[in-house]
Amino acid sequence: MSNASDSWWRSAVIYQVYIRSFADGDGDGTGDIAGLRSRLPHLADLGVDALWINPWYPSPLADGGYDVSDYRGIHPAYGTLDQAEQLIAEAHDLGLRVILDIVPNHTSDQHPWFRQAVAADPGSPERDRFLFREGRGEDGSLPPNDWHAAFGGPAWTRTPDGQWYLHLFAPEQPDLNWDNPAVHTEFESILRFWFDLGVDGFRIDVAHGMDKDPALPDLGLPHFSVMTAEGQEDHPHWDRDGVHDILRGWRAIADSYAVPRIFVAEAHVRPGRLAAYVRPDELHTAFNFDFLRCPLEADRLREVIDRSITDLAAVGAPATWVLSNHDETRHVTRYGRSHTGVTTPLSDPHEPSDLGRGTRRARAAALLMLALPGGAYIYQGEELGLHEVEDLPEEALQDPMWERSGHTVRGRDGCRVPLPWSGDTPPFGFGPPGTTPWLPQPGDWKSYTVEANETDPDSMLKLYRHALRLRRLDPDLRGEELHWLDSPEGTLVFQRGNDLVCAVNLSGRPIPLPDACTPLLSSGPLGDALLPPDTAVWLHRD
Repeated sequence: MSNASDSWWRSAVIYQVYIRSFADGDGDGTGDIAGLRSRLPHLADLGVDALWINPWYPSPLADGGYDVSDYRGIHPAYGTLDQAEQLIAEAHDLGLRVILDIVPNHTSDQHPWFRQAVAADPGSPERDRFLFREGRGEDGSLPPNDWHAAFGGPAWTRTPDGQWYLHLFAPEQPDLNWDNPAVHTEFESILRFWFDLGVDGFRIDVAHGMDKDPALPDLGLPHFSVMTAEGQEDHPHWDRDGVHDILRGWRAIADSYAVPRIFVAEAHVRPGRLAAYVRPDELHTAFNFDFLRCPLEADRLREVIDRSITDLAAVGAPATWVLSNHDETRHVTRYGRSHTGVTTPLSDPHEPSDLGRGTRRARAAALLMLALPGGAYIYQGEELGLHEVEDLPEEALQDPMWERSGHTVRGRDGCRVPLPWSGDTPPFGFGPPGTTPWLPQPGDWKSYTVEANETDPDSMLKLYRHALRLRRLDPDLRGEELHWLDSPEGTLVFQRGNDLVCAVNLSGRPIPLPDACTPLLSSGPLGDALLPPDTAVWLHRD
């Protein structure tokens, strides 16, 4: 493979597969490898470069698979290791690379290591793989410190012998002790296992969380952001410098292959800290959460775009862009609200959404994202125009946030509802007729199926396909330069390469199209030489 191919990740469009909800091959209501294999042509036709698969390992599914009990296997509901190898080969035959999720901050409480730890004595080597501590108070009945878990409640759970173990997420997800060399050795072996099977890279879950202050000091705060280190200059468990030693070791493994493998970081960090994760000897790219969470306002977006490109260019890394994922409200719904950003991780305002307006804005945002230099991520279903399902019955909710918050935070299930492929009634082709999906699909999704999108010349799917085809073919969209052009307030207009111009109107009034330009693709109908509000267009200079 050529050097240019080795750098495919610098401008790749990667499709996120939440496998549990993508396609069900056997009719048990859960998405699986067989379903994914049957739908690989959809991804190839869409025009993406790779797929990233959320955890498919054996797991009790206390947190949707991010509680891993075996890092070298496949959850029986999803298939077998042989099927996984066949999927990788078939994806490669279609020109699609495969990226897996790895979860190094914590395991499942059903992982053999943790079961051994609970059965062992305090101070044993088995317990040292995790973070067990004595409690506070005369009888040790108080947690070792005041840390909180991301899904609510304290970050400590007591074992029958009186010690406590740390879990920065759910109690079923005990944190590993990355000061223990055995943990390093195990995860290096896991990386090589999957790389040797042909996997092209990994997305690293909670890449900012592996290193903890060994003193485990109190935070001393009644409230703090459980996913980021915002406001904390020396946070005891988020975004500490020690994570970079781990990541450098992983990069060396990836580079040791004849065709180098790649990494992308999920790193929730303070402003100015993300570039450290993508230095030349660390990871390749990192998710741009600032862009995802930014309100759909021209000045704010331009600030985020400029800062992202500038900060990452300083270490030779490309920016990435993302509008939705499995942890956030789908952007069609967010963009239909008065506040279009995300105020805090895993949460946003519960106010009615104008889905018509949200869809127009989502179409414009898609053209903005795909015109920017660097890589981009598409969350499954956004190419169909799917909205958040906000009225799931309470008895259907499975996100641990629902229970841990005392039924006050509904959690992330609304963006994880199984995809609609065809037909007028559930399961909409998600599985064979008669399948009951693990989360119920809304009846109005009959208008959002792949089948319905195929028959509508102006559908979201057609827009994504057209944009991805132009992005792949137009040489102006292959470089990493962006030049802003003068434009009215509330708009974004920039040039890529010699001749391609992207104009986005986020103001409340139509604006003139740039002079001497021919439209190539627009997110909505254009007026007579005018770009309507909530609309984007790609143009070619005459």
